[in-house]
Amino acid sequence: MPSQPPRSNRAGAKMRRLSNASSMLKALGLSLGLGMLPAQAQNKRAPAWETVGAATAPAPEAPSSPAATSTAIPTAPPAVVPTQALPTPTAIAVPISESRILLALGRREIRLERDGKIYGPWPVAIGDPKTPTPTGTFAVKNKVVNPQYASTRTGKVNPTVGPNGPLGDRWIGFKTQGPNQFGIHGTPWPTWVDQRAAVTNGCVRMKHEHVRKLFDLVDLGTAVVITR
Repeated sequence: MPSQPPRSNRAGAKMRRLSNASSMLKALGLSLGLGMLPAQAQNKRAPAWETVGAATAPAPEAPSSPAATSTAIPTAPPAVVPTQALPTPTAIAVPISESRILLALGRREIRLERDGKIYGPWPVAIGDPKTPTPTGTFAVKNKVVNPQYASTRTGKVNPTVGPNGPLGDRWIGFKTQGPNQFGIHGTPWPTWVDQRAAVTNGCVRMKHEHVRKLFDLVDLGTAVVITR
């Protein structure tokens, strides 16, 4: 039988063969190990092409519409202001103070409430039952110093004005009905006022000193409330 080389010689020959094979594999870009993976797997690195791609990949483009990603609460659009001015009202002037004239026909007295104060009451003469003083809520339409009386039936004008004229020297008009005007005014006949008589054509007569004070305290547009 042929003789076998010693065990040590056989092991050395085997190691030489492995070394030669390893050298060949390294030349081919590979390496061997006892159950080991390639170097890329050992280092757990991503392939070169993946790393480069991640580094050079373009950042996501910002959305073209800000509203697509904005979280701000949208504000309301500015209010549109009309350029056309509103028409000027033609109604009677509004009084500059909180006031009203109160006339109680049953008691034949008048008073003024102004800014929380009460002026009066003062006695009055009112309309005859055939030509009664109107009831309701009205407003002061005009104020006249030294008014002149003219009859709506005959058209005759009384030439006397001032304290001795039929309307006294103060007029506070509150209603117009056809050619007739209703107002609060003075009188040269204070006895009728003292008696609180119902003798007029619908107007309200006051004593001079009372109507002058009332005249000075009211404005155009002041409410006139007349109750029974």
